[in-house]
Amino acid sequence: MKLKPTLFALALVAGLALSGCGSDQKDAAVPAAGDPAAAAAPAAPPPTALPPPPQLNARSFIVIDHESGRVLAALEPDSRQEPASLTKLMTAYGVFKALKEGRIKLTDMVTISEHAWKQEGSRMFIEVGKQVSVENLIQGMIVQSGNDATVALAEKVGGNEPTFVQMMNTYAKQLGMTGSHFVNSAGMPDPEHYITARDAAVLASALIHEFPEYYKWYSQREFSWNGITQQNRNGLLWRDPTVDGVKTGHTDTAGYCLITSAKRDGMRLVSVVLGTDSMRAREDASSALLSYGFNFFETKRIYAAGQPLTTMRVWKGKQDEVGLTVGRDLYVTNQRGHVSSVKADFELPEELIAPLAKNKSVGKARIVVDGQAIATYDLFPTADVPAAGFFGRAWDSLRLMFH
Repeated sequence: MKLKPTLFALALVAGLALSGCGSDQKDAAVPAAGDPAAAAAPAAPPPTALPPPPQLNARSFIVIDHESGRVLAALEPDSRQEPASLTKLMTAYGVFKALKEGRIKLTDMVTISEHAWKQEGSRMFIEVGKQVSVENLIQGMIVQSGNDATVALAEKVGGNEPTFVQMMNTYAKQLGMTGSHFVNSAGMPDPEHYITARDAAVLASALIHEFPEYYKWYSQREFSWNGITQQNRNGLLWRDPTVDGVKTGHTDTAGYCLITSAKRDGMRLVSVVLGTDSMRAREDASSALLSYGFNFFETKRIYAAGQPLTTMRVWKGKQDEVGLTVGRDLYVTNQRGHVSSVKADFELPEELIAPLAKNKSVGKARIVVDGQAIATYDLFPTADVPAAGFFGRAWDSLRLMFH
């Protein structure tokens, strides 16, 4: 692979989305100083001073933009903390994955084991030996934070809780949660059971991205089971109409914790607050982080999935050229009203040989904002490119000898 820098865009001006589609690499070099193309790019005005993040009485916190992943404020985001019932977000991820893959259904009935029934702490109040649907157990886990419902779901998906916990740790690694480890599904205290604020934000964002059809339960304010109605413990659902999740947690040793997500004017933020001293404190801290992010930052889509970032010559194929794209929309988060330069550096093979499949990566694009690389994405052909016939392949083989 060889790194080939190209111009992705001259500038991203506040309120304006990029419209360029990229070009062949030989035409895509960054304009040199004095070049008319370079002169045409508007000079970025110096940004106004960005106010410091709020000072919060918490052991650890972070707030990120959901689409771009940019960290807007943080305190000790990689320190290991006790997650308490925030663990149930990882459990939900495993349950939702099983639903999406068809291994279980919402209508499946689960026979409640004695192990699930005997769970202490927050409970849904299910009864041993009774059958409860997966959908009701999910609401008991999310809305009521029921440890009994959580273990029952873990046993349904994994066969038993220890096996499911292994799945939780596997999924955590796949999501890049390098600072987290789980030993149970409900969040019971254990020295080897921990999470970081950064990992919790990554997990919440992944859950929203991957399972939007199930995310609705995180904004549900109450749920009734066995004649008992319990309210969602996330008080921000009542205080802020833009908040639609995500999860609370508390033990004596973990303190009061809260993962929150809110969406305003098309921009979604995810905040994590760990180790505050009261329910009100975790809500006030989360609200302060969200206000800071929404007031001083903005997120723009700089590239739509499927739109070619660049094109490349194809050898031995039924077409001579193909566009290269990424599999998802790309966003950039900047200080509100600030102009930013955005470009992409491409890591591509020397030659692209057919056949090509649009679901198979052929290179990488590194997105650079204001001179700083913010993310790297796989590049895919915009269309399948079948191999040419015998004579076409032979002719290109000959031409490649002199290329």
